[in-house]
Amino acid sequence: MTIDLISDTVTKPTPAMMEAMMHAEVGDDVFKMDPTVNALQEKVAKLFGMEEALFFPSGTMANQAAIKLHTQPGDQLICDKYAHIYHYEGGGAAFNSGVTCKLIDGDRGMFTAAQLEAAIAGRADIHVPFSRLVCIENTTNKGGGACWDFSELESVQKVAKKNNLAFHLDGARLFNALVAKKETPAQYGALFDTISICLSKGLGAPIGSILLGSKAHIAKALRVRKLFGGAMRQTGFLAAAAIYALDHHVERLTNDHLKAKELGLVLQEASYVTKVEPIETNIIIFYVDEKIGAAHFIEKMKDKNIFLTPMGEGRIRIVTHLDYTDEMHEILLRELKEDHSF
Repeated sequence: MTIDLISDTVTKPTPAMMEAMMHAEVGDDVFKMDPTVNALQEKVAKLFGMEEALFFPSGTMANQAAIKLHTQPGDQLICDKYAHIYHYEGGGAAFNSGVTCKLIDGDRGMFTAAQLEAAIAGRADIHVPFSRLVCIENTTNKGGGACWDFSELESVQKVAKKNNLAFHLDGARLFNALVAKKETPAQYGALFDTISICLSKGLGAPIGSILLGSKAHIAKALRVRKLFGGAMRQTGFLAAAAIYALDHHVERLTNDHLKAKELGLVLQEASYVTKVEPIETNIIIFYVDEKIGAAHFIEKMKDKNIFLTPMGEGRIRIVTHLDYTDEMHEILLRELKEDHSF
């Protein structure tokens, strides 16, 4: 048995999801003639209370399109030092939009309104890049699945609005935050100018993300998606999977969170573990004794068909997900209780 916990992107469609995909009504989405894609976009826009939505092949492309919507070459976006758009999108902000990133030294991928105020001080100076966009990530990947406090998001939004800064949410794992914090999509739709949500992580769809925004934003995003090579034809097969995921896989995210916390409790008691970061959702980040080393520990677990992810600086990541079964969970709990001080 393989226990793959490198990410929640490793999930495969369930039989019921495959059934929905195989019976999808499709058309040419480039011409806006795929009824299932149209239904998905309308469904998500309504869910978030935003004007329109657009299907993208990936979250990275959706985020990069959003950056391009809000900026001009030479501008600057502001984000946390842990932000996915800075670390894991191939330098796309610079390559695609010609913008630089100003990093805020936040806590587990989250910063305060006061830190944003400080970051935009001196913005009128012609010698520095002009700040145009603030990007938030919720939950935070490098921050170990941490969830923003919504009141802090409201404070950050007020600073952004006061300074005429666009406000984008990288919501790759937003539904994990919604479930964990008992919040609603509409709360976020009312706060942000644009939002990207991933359908192929915790929700378990095979491919796809959605970008939400105003009609004007999405009209421009349609052109940007084409420019980026993201326009697809009979996309309804993928949209059907996404609709199924939204209807059936949101509330079950609590199971992933529970398993993550149970793993965290075992790791906290393990003699070979030196630190476990706070666990709020489905991501666990922990450190092992330097005498063992993260790379060695990951290789030893791989020998037992258990796959984990190195996160740099001695950090190891576990991500629970739809395909991580109760049987796998019991096996991993037993394995983590073993003495790994080898």
